Amino acid sequence: MSTRKTTIVYAVLIAFAAGMVIASRLDLSPTSSAQSLSVPAMNSVPVTGALDAQTFRNVAKAQSPMVVNIKTEMRERTQELSDFFGGGGQGQAPDDLIERFFGQPRDPRAPRQAPPQPRERRTQAAGTGFIISKDGLILTNNHVVENAEKITVSLFGEENDQEYEAKLVGRDQLTDSALIQMTQKPTHALPEAKFGDSAQMAAGDWVMAIGNPFNQGWTVTVGVISATERSFPVTDARWSEMIQTDAAINPGNSGGPLLNLRGEVIGMNSAIYTNGRGNVGIGFAVPINTVRELLPQLHTGKVSRGRIGVQIAPVPRDAYQDFGLKSRMGAVVSVVMPGSAAEKGGVRPGDVIVEYNGRPVPSSTELTKMVTATKPGTAVPVKVMRNEGDQRRERALTLTVDELDLEAEQQRGRQTRAPDRQAPEQQGASSFGLMLGNLTPQIARELDLPSNRRGAVVTQVDPNGASAGRLHERDVILSVNGQRVENAADAGRELQKITGGRYAQVLIWREGDGEVFVTIRKE
Repeated sequence: MSTRKTTIVYAVLIAFAAGMVIASRLDLSPTSSAQSLSVPAMNSVPVTGALDAQTFRNVAKAQSPMVVNIKTEMRERTQELSDFFGGGGQGQAPDDLIERFFGQPRDPRAPRQAPPQPRERRTQAAGTGFIISKDGLILTNNHVVENAEKITVSLFGEENDQEYEAKLVGRDQLTDSALIQMTQKPTHALPEAKFGDSAQMAAGDWVMAIGNPFNQGWTVTVGVISATERSFPVTDARWSEMIQTDAAINPGNSGGPLLNLRGEVIGMNSAIYTNGRGNVGIGFAVPINTVRELLPQLHTGKVSRGRIGVQIAPVPRDAYQDFGLKSRMGAVVSVVMPGSAAEKGGVRPGDVIVEYNGRPVPSSTELTKMVTATKPGTAVPVKVMRNEGDQRRERALTLTVDELDLEAEQQRGRQTRAPDRQAPEQQGASSFGLMLGNLTPQIARELDLPSNRRGAVVTQVDPNGASAGRLHERDVILSVNGQRVENAADAGRELQKITGGRYAQVLIWREGDGEVFVTIRKE
């Protein structure tokens, strides 16, 4: 997976009230609707026809009524301090402030006030949504409503900014989507969004965004599709494919529709790439086909996804033959999680998953889609290409798919690494930008390495070398191109055998992850 840093900021899309920061992580139990959901029809007919001076005006006029403004209220715990000049009596004492800023000692005989107590205060935020049914179901972003204790919506054209209460029905973090429902409704019939086909959209197609930027009220912006299937980080080690557009999207547009020239929703605005000063012409929308497929599960209040417990990476573009493949396809297994479906089914780091549930695996991205779409508990046949000695052989396995627990997965990703310590007897591997050392019993214990494993410890990684971002200090190299290594000399020798421009297939032991498979191109 790519580890490049980005400045993509989800939070900037929520228009916060001045001075208010949302920090609480209180869960709101979703409330399911007892009625069955009729999934909106999708129009897959290609968009055709001439663009004229009235096109955008007509789309805005026809579709603005189904777009709603969403306001939320939530609670956060704060540590309240007294007035800077000593008033209030609930925070830091005056003498403490003097000592802090001017270095004067406080009188030890003076009574010290009790430390400030946590307090709760209410915060507000705003976003956008769009109505998808006559009974008041509304789609919006998860990040708009996920911590809300109160949700209200207002409709386009309503006098006196009439607000209606709404409740959370279901939400999904991976697609940043949520379904809410109005519990109060106007006397008139509610307008409904029409769904287009996001798979029909291509770079250069005209689009329109409608939302409530900076709480200014209904606003229309126009642009084009800049790219489709743009990889976008949604959580640690998980990516989603987004529509990229240059139609202006700003704070408060979150959850609003992205429309084609027929006024059909083809995306839900979700995030922007920002330099800290607002819109720079790079916005992202969740493809509406993705959200539409999830609607039945969102309506039940829970989205269930499959998980097999591996971290995967693309097959290197110019090294697919090294993996025994006839073309560039499949997904390289980097890590197999302990106790996971993959481990129980016999998947190993370094395997290339080439077939899943009877279907070829075109890429690592497609494998992720296949797995998450699988019902937990399903027994799935899988084929892998495996390095066995000097040959790659296909192996057939069966995995019983687990259910994805996103919170547990994120917790594992936050595990901290122990402080780095260098190993003695260093060996250079300059073509890979590495310094290696022999594995000592102390380091093996610190890394929880099984007692029967041997290898070479990475003691230094050149930040500009071939291994930067692939190997870390205190990784233990276990094998190179399928050959087990006992020490730093073995590892250095096997790495030297690789010709320039080719890839080393390296199995390592990494603290907190266990066995990890990586590929490194020799310079």
